[in-house]
Amino acid sequence: MPTERTVRLECGMAVNVVCVLGTRLTVDLYSCAPLKAYEYSIKSSSGVNTEILGKNEKLRNTLSLGEILAISGKAPSQEVDDQKVSVWYYEKGSDSPKEKASFLLTFVEISLDVDADRDGVVEKNNPNKSSWKWGPKGHGAILLVNCDKEVSFSGFPDNIDNQISHDSDIEDMSRIILRTQGPLTLPERYKMVLYVSQSESDKVGVFCRCDGIFSKYQHILGRKKLFHVLKFKGKMETEFFVEGLCFPDKDFDGLISINVSFTEQPDKGVPEIPLFTDKVVFRMSPWIMTPNTLEPVEAYVCCVENNDTFRKGVKNLTNEAECKLTVCYPFMNRGDRWMQDEMEFGYIEAPHKGFPVVFDSPRNRELKDFPYKKILGPDFGHVTHNTKEVNSLDSFGNLEVSPPVTVNGKHYPLGRILIGSCFPTSSGRRMANVVRDFLYAQQVQPPIELYSDWLVVGHIDEFMTFVPAKDQKGFRLLLTSPAACYKLFREKMEQGHGDAVMFEGLKTKKKKKTITEILSDKFLENFNAYVQQCIDWNRDLLKQELGLSEDDIIDIPVIFKLECKKAPYQAAAYFPDMVNMIVLCNRVGIPKPFGPIINGKCCLEEKVTSLLEPLGLECAFIDDFESYHENLGEVHCGTNVRRKPFEFKWWNMEL
Repeated sequence: MPTERTVRLECGMAVNVVCVLGTRLTVDLYSCAPLKAYEYSIKSSSGVNTEILGKNEKLRNTLSLGEILAISGKAPSQEVDDQKVSVWYYEKGSDSPKEKASFLLTFVEISLDVDADRDGVVEKNNPNKSSWKWGPKGHGAILLVNCDKEVSFSGFPDNIDNQISHDSDIEDMSRIILRTQGPLTLPERYKMVLYVSQSESDKVGVFCRCDGIFSKYQHILGRKKLFHVLKFKGKMETEFFVEGLCFPDKDFDGLISINVSFTEQPDKGVPEIPLFTDKVVFRMSPWIMTPNTLEPVEAYVCCVENNDTFRKGVKNLTNEAECKLTVCYPFMNRGDRWMQDEMEFGYIEAPHKGFPVVFDSPRNRELKDFPYKKILGPDFGHVTHNTKEVNSLDSFGNLEVSPPVTVNGKHYPLGRILIGSCFPTSSGRRMANVVRDFLYAQQVQPPIELYSDWLVVGHIDEFMTFVPAKDQKGFRLLLTSPAACYKLFREKMEQGHGDAVMFEGLKTKKKKKTITEILSDKFLENFNAYVQQCIDWNRDLLKQELGLSEDDIIDIPVIFKLECKKAPYQAAAYFPDMVNMIVLCNRVGIPKPFGPIINGKCCLEEKVTSLLEPLGLECAFIDDFESYHENLGEVHCGTNVRRKPFEFKWWNMEL
């Protein structure tokens, strides 16, 4: 159905009308008719279509109440007023017209265009450009948040200012093309206005080329600029460059509308009248996390006091995995070794481009400058959400994502985000609302909230991780299991190895208990029964929300100890927590547990290797005891990994 616009005839006069192709002009012939008019006839130029709505048009037509003439153009005009429609009114029985009224018509073409079919090309006048739909058969343009930094000496990401600092910055932006066709000039009262709503103006920036001395591009729309006036200059294609300024969030669904209106100002001093409006809609790319099953690109670790052995272990692992390793040195980390807690890697993507984006946690400890000063750069974005009240659960060891899963027929091709929290009915620790709201608002990886407040640190990476597997779902969920550890120790005791000692040969203040002593410690056993209940609650939730069966889960033997001596009583790993590992393709770097040595081998290492090697994984045990474990963390806590993005395109999700 074409856009309609009401126009009015004036008897004895020619009315000048400029009409945008695709708009149908409607004229009430009865209200414009002179007194005693009984019939009328219509004559039009070859470039005009006319139709009497609800009637078959004849040479002479009887005039009746509600008689509507519809007028539309066939092609853009070459000159102003080069098309004409005339109406003659007749009295009853007369062959001579009583009055004549006419339109002098100028037809122009105006189309605001985007890549609505998501193929990387801005097509002309896509019928779906003004709406947005998810799915492989969906439509709607996509916008990237311009959160990288093209120029190294710049102090801010590119979405902070209204400048284009380098030509490469344009590549991060989506295109709009304003296509026009018609006479070279129109009367001065006509103009085009590009605009954005006030509520969306702080979320988008629009630039165009210019002949400036210091810049090739001019900021014309966004932030405090709500509109930009353009002159009609005949057949032209004017290109605009659009940047996103912020990600979807609690009060922003990610959709942005940009409009162009063709307006007329009948007289000076009176407001313009919009004659035609075209609209395009963008959706901001969400921030997407990457799971352990994706290929690693770069690993990160800190250089701090007493972690030389740990770094060597990580270096050996990254060499074997052919993965780049970046070391954050003391001048930047200032003694903060918890690389995983400081940041999480993800990416954003549009049909024309994508790049990694680091999510900087609100913990803001000594490592706080590393993501912003060392990672933010050309084609590497940065986003953060700060809050005044921060607790341990706001660190990103408490933020993970599952591999792709299908749950009760619903497919999650990008997996689901996992965060730790307390029970809804308790007053324990929770992740900050600004972080939770951000994660939920991305939509494509719907979060699951687990129970982690039973741990003194409170991070979900202390009791779970995912590893790739060549069969079944393509991955396994690993869960810590005190029950599995007690079962293993009982088996070893029954085999006559009750005197085998934990932490043998290790310099530590911890008492080096035998297997028999551990099994005889009823308080420790009862406490681990409680811990197992906490883990099992999460196990059941993960099975339900990720569509897992018991065959998809592997229990990793770990015992926990009571860390807090007063309520709320919270747990920490008794020996290095082997679930807290780094995963690099088929190689896994596991905290060395320093378990009981039986027949020359650590029985804990031997057990975990027997569980993981059948999946095609190669296990390397890294000594993190003094440098991380005794500080309530492990290998995963002290490292971080940037991975390749999913091959699946997020806009093809069925939501």
